[in-house]
Amino acid sequence: MSGLKDYVNEQVGKNREQIEHHVREILKLIGEDVEREGLLETPARVARMYEEIFAGYEIDPREVLGVTFEEDHEELVIVKDIVYFSQCEHHMAPFFGKAHIGYIPSGRIAGLSKLARLVEAVTRRLQVQERITSQIADILEEVLKPQGVIVVVEGEHMCMCARGVKKPGSKTITSAVRGTFRTDAAARAEFLSLIKES
Repeated sequence: MSGLKDYVNEQVGKNREQIEHHVREILKLIGEDVEREGLLETPARVARMYEEIFAGYEIDPREVLGVTFEEDHEELVIVKDIVYFSQCEHHMAPFFGKAHIGYIPSGRIAGLSKLARLVEAVTRRLQVQERITSQIADILEEVLKPQGVIVVVEGEHMCMCARGVKKPGSKTITSAVRGTFRTDAAARAEFLSLIKES
């Protein structure tokens, strides 16, 4: 996945030895043989994975929007189907899905790829889907000061699919609505209609 590939969680690098030790201890505590061939490198692999999947801690999500541009465009802008991967802060289990972002500019726009980078910056940390949705909307509102922002996030949560109620295939959908989208039903309907189109 591109976007934050240049970022790594430097805390993991600084604490690699301890992380590997604790992963080894967890493996022992669940009944595994840490000397088994398939597990010899697992603690190191987990630490390397943490550098990547928790890269969001190294970034201020506002900064990934980069330079914004003056543009006299006051119609709906949508970037949809932004794939994300995150980790549930309750179980440290993966969840993933798609984010759809829409906004109506009021004189400033961001590069379209920057919206995908914003999603990555927010999701690559321990999270809950509701917070992801609100953070994306709030950051766009703060930085671009648009007339309105609407964000819809879909997610499939392993903590719900693989454990607990064990309902694979179930999806959680969250939304955040700011500015004109709160009162303009037609604008909301246009956004929802456009993100449903294949």
